Amino acid sequence: MENKRLKKPDKKIVYLAAVIGHTFWGFSFMASRVALDKANMFVLLSHRFVMAFAILTVLVMLGTVKTNLRRKRILPVLILGMAEPVIYFLGEQYGILHSNTIFSGVMIAMIPVACTLAAAPVLKEIPSAAQIFFSVVSVGGVIGIGMMSSGAGALEPGGILGLLVAVLSAMVYTLLGRRISGEYTPFERTYVMMGLAAGVFTLMAAVYCKGSAGRYFAPLTDRGYLLAAMFLGICCSVGSFFMTAYAITYLSVAKATVFANLTTAVSVFAGAVFLKEPFSALGLVFCVMILVGIYGVQRT
Repeated sequence: MENKRLKKPDKKIVYLAAVIGHTFWGFSFMASRVALDKANMFVLLSHRFVMAFAILTVLVMLGTVKTNLRRKRILPVLILGMAEPVIYFLGEQYGILHSNTIFSGVMIAMIPVACTLAAAPVLKEIPSAAQIFFSVVSVGGVIGIGMMSSGAGALEPGGILGLLVAVLSAMVYTLLGRRISGEYTPFERTYVMMGLAAGVFTLMAAVYCKGSAGRYFAPLTDRGYLLAAMFLGICCSVGSFFMTAYAITYLSVAKATVFANLTTAVSVFAGAVFLKEPFSALGLVFCVMILVGIYGVQRT
């Protein structure tokens, strides 16, 4: 069931937004790896989302983008912002640190499937048999790439719980974002999300830095870190979250969430090209499975 409450744009524009948004996220892993060599995770997340929120605030102040949150229910969009990026990032990062590569990759790959299944009873969006098949093909590609990884790290109960929290928060974000898409514009949703993330992660960074402004701002003096943080803040936060919010407004959950698997294919490509990481013919097969699955879901 497509969203009929808003005037639909050209489907090509919607698909392009989804592709660009998840492509940015694919490159985010490389940028995060560069930045985390210079700063603590909470400091990086704070810098990233403060930049994003500042950019969106400037756009609002200049009148470039119109927002109207005063007469709308604020609780749904606050829950949306806490679900993602706040709770999702905390669950994902903790889960990855306390589990092995294969398990964490499989869990994150299950997000599109979980969202699609949950959309049936919650939003009455029933996926077709063909959509389920192609979703499984795409997820299979992600799992295959995960199994090619080193698999280093112990599988701890805390890691399992963290990844489960990440999956559930992504599900809440997707379903709630779809449900309130007729009340809040994609920009309004993104603006609140970036503001909440900036506040929460800055508080956590302040605790980590023990209130030291010098310790908080020190990483920004490194050119490599600053460029990585800017990419994460501008492209992966403002760009990606806005574009995926835009896509979920006009696409069914099954069609919107399957694009998340594109992130894995892009991250593998980025690692092979820019970081000279190994890339085998089998890895190419798994990437093709991801792309075929995404295409198949959109065509059925």
